[in-house]
Amino acid sequence: MAYPPTVKFEKKDHVGVVTINRPEQMNSLDMDMLLGIEDAMMEVQSDDDLWIGVLTASGDKAFSSGLDLKVAAPLLTSGDPLGFPDITKRQFSDVYKPIICAVNGFCIAGGLEMLLGTDIRIAAEHATFGLGEVKMGLVPLGGTHIRMPRQIPWAISMELLLTGKNIDAQRAFEVGLINQVVPFDELLPTAMTLADKMCRNGPLAMRTAKEIAVRALDLEPGFVLEKSLGQRVLNSADAKEGPLAFTEKRRPTFTGK
Repeated sequence: MAYPPTVKFEKKDHVGVVTINRPEQMNSLDMDMLLGIEDAMMEVQSDDDLWIGVLTASGDKAFSSGLDLKVAAPLLTSGDPLGFPDITKRQFSDVYKPIICAVNGFCIAGGLEMLLGTDIRIAAEHATFGLGEVKMGLVPLGGTHIRMPRQIPWAISMELLLTGKNIDAQRAFEVGLINQVVPFDELLPTAMTLADKMCRNGPLAMRTAKEIAVRALDLEPGFVLEKSLGQRVLNSADAKEGPLAFTEKRRPTFTGK
């Protein structure tokens, strides 16, 4: 399968490595990248010779800073900005093979939403995590409202969702958002070593264990609710003002309408 140059996909024995590759733009995401990442993970899911997926990014500054608002701002009020044709699904929600995420820097907005669709997470010491959407009059619509409160404590989830503040890698480890913090130069080697060790396990057993755990969460109704209520925000004047103010490098003027 052909992928855009901003998404790299490599097979290393039984491991499929997906790399977000737009470091000069803080690995910000456009629609081609979102589709490419999803296609790569579905290739991991469908290839019987691949047992583990590893998701990472190029450079040392950012895993992903989320949607590229200069390109995607018009999409944010278009009705389906993240391109989920099936509103019961979100990124990687139907990938049942284990996904290891190696976070090499800023993991914010859509970057954090991708992280929440992975299973085991390793972060570089300088990594940063956050959801700044409310600061722009928006809400994250990649499954965060449904996944995050199931993965970390409620109060921490609400702090991230409602304040727009960032947390560092150590704090992310303390609250259980990530599994391990390592120096940057050890990040990908640590992820690959873990993947290699996991490949000693039964691939059918791992895939089934994850599928049972994911299906038991019954996330699909929550995704539908998120889409439905989120549209109320996307249709608002605030949702237009926030991204516009961001591109114009000024403080937004919100009205609550």
